[in-house]
Amino acid sequence: MEFKFEGRAKLITQVLMALGLVALVGGYLTDHSDHHQRWWANLLVNGFFYFSLSLAALFFYALQYITESAWSVVIKRFFEAMLGFLPYGAAVIVIVLLAGQFHIHHLYHWMDTTLYHEFMTVDGGVSTYFDKEVAGAVKNPNYDSIIAAKGAYFSTWFFWLRTFIYLFTFLVFAKLFRKWSLQEDEIGGVELHFKVFRRSALFMVFFAYFSSTLSWDWLMSIDPHWFSTLYGWYLFSGMWVGMIIFTHVTILWLKSKGYFEEITESHMHDLGKWMFAISMLWSYLFFSQFMLIWYSNIPEEVTYYVSRIFTDYKVPFVTMFLINFVVPFLVLISRDTKRNPAFLLPVAFLIFIGHFTDVYLLVIPGTMFNHNVFGLFEIGLFLGFLGLFINRTLTTLSKAPLIAKNHPLLQESKDLHY
Repeated sequence: MEFKFEGRAKLITQVLMALGLVALVGGYLTDHSDHHQRWWANLLVNGFFYFSLSLAALFFYALQYITESAWSVVIKRFFEAMLGFLPYGAAVIVIVLLAGQFHIHHLYHWMDTTLYHEFMTVDGGVSTYFDKEVAGAVKNPNYDSIIAAKGAYFSTWFFWLRTFIYLFTFLVFAKLFRKWSLQEDEIGGVELHFKVFRRSALFMVFFAYFSSTLSWDWLMSIDPHWFSTLYGWYLFSGMWVGMIIFTHVTILWLKSKGYFEEITESHMHDLGKWMFAISMLWSYLFFSQFMLIWYSNIPEEVTYYVSRIFTDYKVPFVTMFLINFVVPFLVLISRDTKRNPAFLLPVAFLIFIGHFTDVYLLVIPGTMFNHNVFGLFEIGLFLGFLGLFINRTLTTLSKAPLIAKNHPLLQESKDLHY
């Protein structure tokens, strides 16, 4: 069976995208913050959040191959469909980074080149910066010794080289996995299956490193004086659970429309278990990072949480943690609730918003400080990106049969029952 993306579903995504476009234009025109900081910060939040869902789908797709998991074969095409947003998310991130590099916004303080030089001279209103004291030089008031010590890592060429490698790797693997999956429908056999198996193992090597370093480059560097060795894993777990939630909710909707008949209650139960398990992983990493920093109480470390707990961000920060930990722990620990959409759907929607809020709080306090405003612009932009993500996913889903018919583990997946 093939999915047809048309009618009311397509119209809703288009309306959401139109709302997002209105929010994007209206938000820019009404944003009176310095260098439109609010506008750019929210563009980064949404671009990264939905990019991370697509990236998590790529990771989970490869994970199913290297573990030879049969249960997910009937869902395989949906994971492929989510890869359709990957180029769009990558484009948004590149635009934000380029704008920062050309000083159109100041989300990344470390992109200010004057921070790296201790001395300066001023001649005719023109400032020249030096690393060593020269004749006529004075102390550079912008010099930041902490950021300067990270100068090699933050160098322009090295930063953009890393960004290019990340995106090139992800986009190439996504394209190849999709290509080989469609070829397998025509060719059959096991040659392509084991080819994807080997390439998935290679991809995991890259992803294990890149998933951490890109989080340092794109998000953690917003607070350049602070760092956490758990940050990459923490961010990774959030993108993973968000992807599982989107998969679960969308497949429930598709099944209600008569699609994916091969997906049984047992498959949905497995997705529910993943939702619960990764929520607990996220909670563990959140607590581990917070507890170690709180207990050591080192000023340059606790400043990250001080800016989020002892300011106007306190209520959303604490609420976000409670939603992302307490709600799935109390509700999804039961077997029956994982199989009952009446219980699962409200929890899924709530956790999805909770993890978006998590990304929001990773970015906004370090860019807007105590001058943040949350309003219609933020809501409209979130809905617009949601519409685009759904639109790209369902459009990609409609371009191939819903079930990978020649996958060697297909029958085992169909027979899943417990």
